[in-house]
Amino acid sequence: MGLFDGLPVPKDKEYLRDDLENVDESWTVARFDSLPHVVRILTSKDRDGEIQALKDQSDIVEEVVDEVVQTYHGGFNRAIQNYSQILRLFSESTQSIGKLKVDLGNAKKVISARNKQLHQLWYRSMTLRHIISLLDQIENIAQVPTRINKLIDENQLYAAVQVHVQSARMLEREGLQTVGALQDVRSELAKLRGVLFYKVLEALHAHLYNAGEYSSATPSMNEKDDAIPTTTVAGFSMNNSQSLSRRTRLLKGDGHVGASGFASSVDGGSSYDGHDDDDTHDGADNTGKDTKNIPRLPSWLLESTPDEFVETMRKSESPLHVKYLQTMVECLCMLDKVAAAGAIICQRLRPTVHEIITSNIKAQAEYANTSRPGVGHAARTATTGLQYVKGQLQKDKHKNGASLAGSLMAVSPVTPVMAPMGAAQSATKELLDLILDTIVRIFENHVVVGDLLESNSSRQAHMNTSKSIVGHMSGNPDSEASQATGGYTIGFSMTVLQSECQQLICEILRATPEAASADAAVQTARLANKSPSKDKRDKLEDGLTFAFRFTDATVSGQDLIRQGRNRKGQNAQEGYGSASVLPEQGIYLAASVYRPVLQFTDKIASMLPQKYSQLGNDGLLAFLENFVKDHFLPTMFVDYRKGVQQAISSPAAFRPRANPAAAYTPSVSKGRPVLQGLLTIDFLAKEVLGWAQAMPKFSSDLVKYVQTFLERTYERCRASYTEALLAVLEKQSYMLIGRHDVENLMRRDPASAYLPTSLAYANADNHIADAESDGVELEISALLMKLRPIKQESLIRDNNKLVLLASLSDSLEYIAESIERQIDCCSYRFGNASAKSSDQTEINVKPTPVHHKRNSSLPPKDLAAFAEDYRKLAIDCLKVLRVEMQLETVYNMQVMATREYLEDQDAEEPDDYIISLITQITRRDEVIAPFVAPTKRNYIFGGICAIASQASIKALAEMKRINLFGVQQICRNTIALEQALSAIPSIDSISVQTRLDHVRTYYELLNMPVEALLAFITEHDRLFNAIEYYNLLKVQVPGREVPEDAKARMADILPI
Repeated sequence: MGLFDGLPVPKDKEYLRDDLENVDESWTVARFDSLPHVVRILTSKDRDGEIQALKDQSDIVEEVVDEVVQTYHGGFNRAIQNYSQILRLFSESTQSIGKLKVDLGNAKKVISARNKQLHQLWYRSMTLRHIISLLDQIENIAQVPTRINKLIDENQLYAAVQVHVQSARMLEREGLQTVGALQDVRSELAKLRGVLFYKVLEALHAHLYNAGEYSSATPSMNEKDDAIPTTTVAGFSMNNSQSLSRRTRLLKGDGHVGASGFASSVDGGSSYDGHDDDDTHDGADNTGKDTKNIPRLPSWLLESTPDEFVETMRKSESPLHVKYLQTMVECLCMLDKVAAAGAIICQRLRPTVHEIITSNIKAQAEYANTSRPGVGHAARTATTGLQYVKGQLQKDKHKNGASLAGSLMAVSPVTPVMAPMGAAQSATKELLDLILDTIVRIFENHVVVGDLLESNSSRQAHMNTSKSIVGHMSGNPDSEASQATGGYTIGFSMTVLQSECQQLICEILRATPEAASADAAVQTARLANKSPSKDKRDKLEDGLTFAFRFTDATVSGQDLIRQGRNRKGQNAQEGYGSASVLPEQGIYLAASVYRPVLQFTDKIASMLPQKYSQLGNDGLLAFLENFVKDHFLPTMFVDYRKGVQQAISSPAAFRPRANPAAAYTPSVSKGRPVLQGLLTIDFLAKEVLGWAQAMPKFSSDLVKYVQTFLERTYERCRASYTEALLAVLEKQSYMLIGRHDVENLMRRDPASAYLPTSLAYANADNHIADAESDGVELEISALLMKLRPIKQESLIRDNNKLVLLASLSDSLEYIAESIERQIDCCSYRFGNASAKSSDQTEINVKPTPVHHKRNSSLPPKDLAAFAEDYRKLAIDCLKVLRVEMQLETVYNMQVMATREYLEDQDAEEPDDYIISLITQITRRDEVIAPFVAPTKRNYIFGGICAIASQASIKALAEMKRINLFGVQQICRNTIALEQALSAIPSIDSISVQTRLDHVRTYYELLNMPVEALLAFITEHDRLFNAIEYYNLLKVQVPGREVPEDAKARMADILPI
């Protein structure tokens, strides 16, 4: 871009631009130096030419300048003209202002001359206006009583109180006190003040107990454990340091309103029309497009005069019933009736709560009778905990001809209705959930009203005296601050509510709270500003503490029915009538009372302000926990200990079932022959654990009871086990299982895989190689063979003893499995519960410290340890049975070694000792089969074949002579034994056949010539051991010649 590109040169003179571009740059620099140009011209040869060139350039520049001047000349002229016009206007304005100042000075002089006259006229005008306003107000005051009555009829109590208070203030103004026409109005307003007070109090009372028009329907406690109503309360600025409740502090968006509630005065021209047409109905009647965003005014405030409180109610997000309670409390504050209202609320609190509880119980009873006449709603609840056992017992009744249900119900300290899952427990929990839910909702309203009343009284105290009473404000309802509210505080209402709940619980538990009358007397004395007697104070100094006298701990069925009838009539007159809803009453209902009270306490504690938090420690829950700890648990322990003792000491407790099912079934409901005593103990243990699940806090104590019962039962089972062997304590089977070497061999025996799962056998290797398995069986056989000769007196000949051992083993295993199921069930339930609530502790199945029990140097056991002990004893019973059958086999087979098998004809029948053994096996299998599982039968009878085969082979070494018919007789014996063992379903017939074929093969080798025998040994040197092969040559076989070198040749084949 060139230096002169921006010059305004016309298009017809564009050549000027080119000429300007040809001008040397030295002429355009900011600091022009002419000396170089002068020197250049003077030294030039053509001086004239240089000068002419400069003249040409000068002409070009001048021509360009002329064009520029010509182009901008018009704009310069217009600017000069504009500046001239502006200067002229400024001159004229200066002159006009000067004239105005002169005129204002003249006006000031004129007005100063008339100042006093104008002031007098203005004052007269204001006086006349005020007189007219007073006359209008007097006319309106005369209509106030009618207006108030109309507002009362329309349930616009706040507007009526506003009109009354404003009218009363107006009548107290100077100038109106002497108006005689207003005396009747004053009298009517005084009467209306009392009417308004009682109208407000009745409305407040109705809504306190959720019986009002705007009361809320709060969800039940059953719907969700933590579904606590979280209603917020509008906070009132009382300029005090008193702590409000958490529910009050959670309010969002509520402003602070003074207790008076007035924003306008008579001097300000307040209207008595009742509402402002421009403001009041905006929230309620505005139907514009922004209606959803405009807060609506409650219907009971539509006729009220807008003020700070009304605006707060419009903006408040509190529920409707809370707003109504706030409105009624504000009305009491405006009427200055807080103390009187508090006293009346205190006076009505206890009878009202009592009536509410009674009416709810009656309604529940009517509903239950309507649903099913004669039976309560909870009585129809399925008693799942008892159906399992009772169903099994009823089946036993048809199978055995004798029912175990009667004995079980006699041993249990509670009836089926009172069981942990019984109808009475369900009915009690349902009833308490209903009642306590109602009490929670009532207390929620009392927290709202109590906070507001106490805040107002504290504000007034700060206004009336400079002495702060905040330091005296505590959770004690007898504090000085409560006097301003007529004795009514949140603590007082909670005390009365919990006291009524306690009396209801005492009626349900049939416990007489002897301190209840003292509690009521103390509260009455507080209302009357009297000091209760020292004795009564001492009984109540620890909170709501009750002394109990139990009307029934354990009663018989007839006594229970008779007492129930008598109590029903008594409760209809004096108590709450809970007997009309509950099938039974008694101390065992404490289990169903505990959880509703725990939930109730949590909800109440969440509502309490900080200063009343200590009351939560000595309330209903503390009372119930002390009751459970001091009365319920000891009673339960004594009752169940008696039941356990009765169950295990009964003659039929450890008597095997007389007519069991033909085949064993693993299900008790289908006829598993569990011993009656152990079945009863299992039922009682489950029942006690059911109480533990209902009361998690005391689960450790209840589990400790179960451990005590299981320990006593185990001792009785051990005694029964000993009794079965008492006559044979010196018998072989009992002594063998106590030997360490036998125990070790039985542990290594592959058959131990059929034993119940046990920690002692958890690490045993049940997958033993065949060679090692055969080695273990050989060791056991050799050990038992060393016991020969076995006498018949050393064996258990009574099959009833064996049946008892089999039944005891299966019953002990059933108890062990039941204990483990209870452990898993408790761990699962309380594991999930602990994620929900920190108050529910897991049932402690670990070792617990032992109290009030006999001293022992051994550490306490947990339930798992007891299950292991029971299983070990069950295994010992199976071991005795297995060893007994093995010894029975040795006893019968030992005859074989003492005789010569020189028969003279073919064998048609087995030997007598084989027939005796087969008979014993068959008979014992028949009597034991219904009492043990098939795998256990395999364990019991599975060792016979190995012993029989080893005894048959070993017997050849002691035989002197045997002929071919003798070999056939032995083979016939093995065939008969094989048939008998294969007839037992649980025994592997293939294994039996293999072992006894081995015996037959061994004896058939005696039919071979020696040369053929040696050839056979050469080919099958591992089929039998060397000693067994040598015994084949040692025995005498008529007709078989044995060369002298036969043994030497066999030694070459099988070196010993």
